[in-house]
Amino acid sequence: MYPYFRPLAMNLAIDYGNTFIKGAFFEGTELREKFQFSDALLLKGHLKDKTIKHCIVGSVSKSPDNIFPLINASGNKFSLNVNLPLPIKLAYETPQTLGVDRIAGVCGAQEIFPKQDCLVIDAGTCINYEFLDALGTYHGGSISPGVKMRLEAMHTFTARLPLASPVQDAALIGRNTETCLQSGVMNGVIAEINGIIEKYRMIYPTLQPILCGGDAHFFENKLKDSIFVAPDLVLRGLNRILLHNAGF
Repeated sequence: MYPYFRPLAMNLAIDYGNTFIKGAFFEGTELREKFQFSDALLLKGHLKDKTIKHCIVGSVSKSPDNIFPLINASGNKFSLNVNLPLPIKLAYETPQTLGVDRIAGVCGAQEIFPKQDCLVIDAGTCINYEFLDALGTYHGGSISPGVKMRLEAMHTFTARLPLASPVQDAALIGRNTETCLQSGVMNGVIAEINGIIEKYRMIYPTLQPILCGGDAHFFENKLKDSIFVAPDLVLRGLNRILLHNAGF
């Protein structure tokens, strides 16, 4: 008879967003499987036969309590909030207002580039710039409107400008109203990111920029700086926090 092997228990990290539930299974620091669902019922079906050890949920708006009953974990269930011990130090003046996705992003940066000054650029609904120094202290950064927010704002707050869509390659010189809007936003964001990186480099010459977020693909090949693209940065950061709290 063949011996019976139990499936390897892995840790689970979930990023519970406004639109999607994103998650990943980790074996130590190694990402083994990613998934994304639009609602909790689909997540429940996916997790049904999974062998889970510890799990962590980070949510920007909804209570993790909606997700925890769906997870059959043999170990701990962690909810990311400002009271959970972190592998980084916070020098942020109002940590209670700090989004969990921002915390997870810089923890992911620390895992990938330990003991290095890092600037996380999360290009999503907003563009978040998060600075973590080489000693592992998070200082804050800046927040500006994201691509879609800029396009929607020009349409909403003017009488006649149309709602334009983001494009991969916006011409520098728009030849009609739509392409002018696209040029202003897409090339404007590129100039903004390049300018922010340059300002940080004047203070921190060895700075490592890291790009992530849903709109990162618009900019990853258009920035003049050598930039590290990490699409799974938030999930990796959540797992880093999980390992820190589980005693690994």
